[in-house]
Amino acid sequence: MPAVWVTLMVLALALGVLPLVWPIQLMGLMALLAAALLLARRLALPRRWLLGLLLVLPLLWGWGLQGQPHPGPNDPVGLIPPLQRAAAVEVRGRLLSDPAADAEGPGCRVLLQANGGRTELRFATCPVLRQGWRLQVRGQLSRPRPAAHPLLSGAAERLARLGAWSQLRVQSWQLLERPATPIADLRRRMAAALLASGGPEAGGVLAALVLGSAVVPVPLAVRDAFRVAGLSHALAASGFHLTVLLGAVMAFGRQGPRPLRWSLALGAMLLFLLLAGPQPSVVRAVAMGAMAFLVQESGRRVRPLGVLLLCMLLMLLAAPAWLLDVGFQLSVAATAGLMLTSRPLECGLARAMPAWAASGIAVPLAASLWTLPLQLLHFGALPLYAVPANLVVAPLLSPLTLGAMAMAVAAVVLPPLLGLLGLLLVPLTRLFLALAAWFASLPMAQWQLGKVLPLLVLLFALGLVPWLLPQLPRLQRWRPWGLAAMVLVMALHLGLLRGDQLLLVHEGERDWLVARHGGRAALVSRGADGLSCTRARQLGLGLGVQRFDWALLLDPVAADQPQCWRSLTATLLSSGDGGSPLQLGQRLASPGLELSLLASDSQALVLRAGHLQWGLLPDRQAWWSWQRQPVPHLDGLWLGFAPSSRERRQLPAWPSSRLWLTASGSRSGWRQA
Repeated sequence: MPAVWVTLMVLALALGVLPLVWPIQLMGLMALLAAALLLARRLALPRRWLLGLLLVLPLLWGWGLQGQPHPGPNDPVGLIPPLQRAAAVEVRGRLLSDPAADAEGPGCRVLLQANGGRTELRFATCPVLRQGWRLQVRGQLSRPRPAAHPLLSGAAERLARLGAWSQLRVQSWQLLERPATPIADLRRRMAAALLASGGPEAGGVLAALVLGSAVVPVPLAVRDAFRVAGLSHALAASGFHLTVLLGAVMAFGRQGPRPLRWSLALGAMLLFLLLAGPQPSVVRAVAMGAMAFLVQESGRRVRPLGVLLLCMLLMLLAAPAWLLDVGFQLSVAATAGLMLTSRPLECGLARAMPAWAASGIAVPLAASLWTLPLQLLHFGALPLYAVPANLVVAPLLSPLTLGAMAMAVAAVVLPPLLGLLGLLLVPLTRLFLALAAWFASLPMAQWQLGKVLPLLVLLFALGLVPWLLPQLPRLQRWRPWGLAAMVLVMALHLGLLRGDQLLLVHEGERDWLVARHGGRAALVSRGADGLSCTRARQLGLGLGVQRFDWALLLDPVAADQPQCWRSLTATLLSSGDGGSPLQLGQRLASPGLELSLLASDSQALVLRAGHLQWGLLPDRQAWWSWQRQPVPHLDGLWLGFAPSSRERRQLPAWPSSRLWLTASGSRSGWRQA
């Protein structure tokens, strides 16, 4: 089947899966049908094939709609009455993994597969539980809170990606069954052996090279260093690891009979799938490897693009929601770059540098270019040293991957050999870690651009396509227009970043106000705890802010993680001693951003961001002071408490866009001016 028709099928399925409003869904479907008609006329497709295609595309679109993440009819979330936020329930089910410890405190969480769906168990104190065990649990079942702002991570969004729609705070539990779980036990044994050999960092990386970081706990500092250096793919079980394993296995059976080759290849792929688990990137790698192997064994020429598209179609037919998985998207994009762009790019680079350098640079550069739109959409940050980092660590990565697999096998089959292998591989892994940390520590290692609007990302991707497919001559004439589109997108995005803006985010008892002007930003936070700092960091990164010019903490309790706040700004004022950090007449200011105290007896403040000037009244004492003082001209007012009926009547007669009211316990959300 020609790749163009498979592409249309994938697009129809993807259109249905994406959470778009109905008018856009229908317009997209009409556009796909029109494209099918035009292509069929140009390629002289027989009428019966055209009619079949016009029937299949809407069916695939409908299948995608049905595959959008949603709770089933018997999902545990249905146990919560419609008008209640929580309910006392008793649920039975099977654990889908080992419990994962919370970042702070002695608690942990784990997914439970009940009869009608999944729910996340939250334990105040983490018990000893294992994947596959059957439990009966009692506790309070609630709906997870959605993110207060699109730039923040929320429990509802995280669990929806896992197919769960509720959380159960466990009050008591009972073990019903402890079935045999040989695969999980094997993973656990291998991971424990590698962690014991190299410690949490080097051992964690070795275990991730075999099992993937989704199975093995890799320290957060190591994950961050690899992400900033552009080396995250090394810790994710993917096609690269399968390629290394297949290459090593097939080296022994290449000259053997066909049954031996089939047994070795399929055995290696099955082992990789069992160890790494059915993650989207793993399933894609195994499916594509199996299809390419079968085509190669049949003697036919393999068309990489066709294989990739067909694998995507089959996988999305089986699990449409995988399209929404960021790891799956990055994996497919990087694979497309390796298949379609790396070879022409290598030929072009070979004219200006040695062949070995051109080959080493072309692969990471092609993958980086194809994943660039996704980086802008999901992360708003670019690892600037990804290409040189991948070039430097390339000589280490393949030997380490094979060595880690050998250590994992030795841990099960021949434990005494584990120590000998560790003597060689652990120092190499520490060198690998040191290189990743060094690249991550370089100036501007990660360029914070802020998350780009989806429509701008789409325009950027369309402008990039003619440059990524040099083997298609018809696209070359569109290169100037593509370059113009990319320049326009970046100009519009940077213009949005440099505008005057005031953003209020409210989550539970916490509030953050971010003032922006000319690409600079300042922060006012009601809370000073660690979670408040983490959320402030997420907001800054999503807005393209590396560091705030200054920050003010209104919390009367001193910050419990001052080093976190200091990493966000060089100028930090806090109300942690119970007094006001600003005195009357003092200003906290940077170019275009200014904060001043309105009265000496409260925390009533005036915040200016360019031409915007906002009054901040975090509590009722600030409200009383504001009423007694001559108030300067304000564009809006924020009240951090719930005003009474009398106080509401005393408020200015402003629209809700200028009058922001948040109070402890009110619904989370955000406002922007």
